[in-house]
Amino acid sequence: MNLKYLLGYFLLPFCALFLNAQNQVFFKPPAGYAVTSTDLHIHTAFSDGSVWPNIRVDEALKEGLDLISITDHLEYQPHKEDIPHPDRNRSFDIAIDRASNSELTVIKGAEITRSMPPGHINAVFIKDANKLLFPDDAKAAIVEANNQGGFVFWNHPNWERQRPDGIARLDPLHKELIRENLLHGIEVANHTTFSEEALTLALDNNLTVLGTSDIHGLTTWEFKIPEGGHRPITFVLSEDSSNAAIKKALFQGNTMVWFKDLMIGKAALLSNIIQANLTASNISYHEDEIIGEVKLKNHAAAPLHLHYKGPYTFHEDSSVFIIPPYSEKILQIKTLTRKTRLELPFTLLNGIVGAKQYLNFSVSTP
Repeated sequence: MNLKYLLGYFLLPFCALFLNAQNQVFFKPPAGYAVTSTDLHIHTAFSDGSVWPNIRVDEALKEGLDLISITDHLEYQPHKEDIPHPDRNRSFDIAIDRASNSELTVIKGAEITRSMPPGHINAVFIKDANKLLFPDDAKAAIVEANNQGGFVFWNHPNWERQRPDGIARLDPLHKELIRENLLHGIEVANHTTFSEEALTLALDNNLTVLGTSDIHGLTTWEFKIPEGGHRPITFVLSEDSSNAAIKKALFQGNTMVWFKDLMIGKAALLSNIIQANLTASNISYHEDEIIGEVKLKNHAAAPLHLHYKGPYTFHEDSSVFIIPPYSEKILQIKTLTRKTRLELPFTLLNGIVGAKQYLNFSVSTP
């Protein structure tokens, strides 16, 4: 094969990574808050991932993330003959060194890897991954993660290898962990899957809603980033962008998940974020017409699939329409009489607040 084509073949995914860097905020924060983009489930060659930890940092920087956690498997070490490492903190050390002098925060994490129950459990904001190694006692590892001040969540509870029917459900051990406040969150989106049942478990048990990449290969390939895709991201709504505030907000459940085109979270928080990212102009009229014009602006990286629920009809659109990311939409509204102000009620059809439940909210003109 011609050398230049061979080089192009191997360099293409890395060129795409640089050319598709995120240079706009994903979501504008509501007034008085910070919104932090995170991925809290990531693997490297130090467990069963395919890349060195520095690549995970480079990916996150190019994709515009604010915070990641390298969560290599504690017990599952398929590369140990090639990469023997007695220190389970090593991938974090390499990643944080790579992220130094950048805008990316890397926090220490690990994946407690067990059969069901409890399945795979992530612990982030921990101090020492080595102390979580309890070969014969999964609960002891979870207790130790809590003793270190860690935020602990259940990974892919719908994983077909552990739940052949794909249904997330609680076993007695999970109920015990929740009752003892040892389990704080649950993934409703993992890699390419979304679980309505996991979302129901989160809402019913006051668990924090999370979405993660669980990346093992290259994000640019697995999530088709050159074609406009993105990894699942958990956005944390906190008082400020400090690690302490982000950790506090995780424990409080102040999160929204962006999975494919879906925005998933508890209704009040999701409403706050959407209302900060969809704004309306003043209503205006042409000459003697009584068809008002309102410009809606989507400030977010996600498209907004909207269903208008109010009393009026539109001149050029049906009641269902989409505003693409970072775009504007002019609505011509048949108001029958001239109005100086309008309240526009919508259902966000890609805003998930429960199993088969969608976000209802309103936007008002100034």
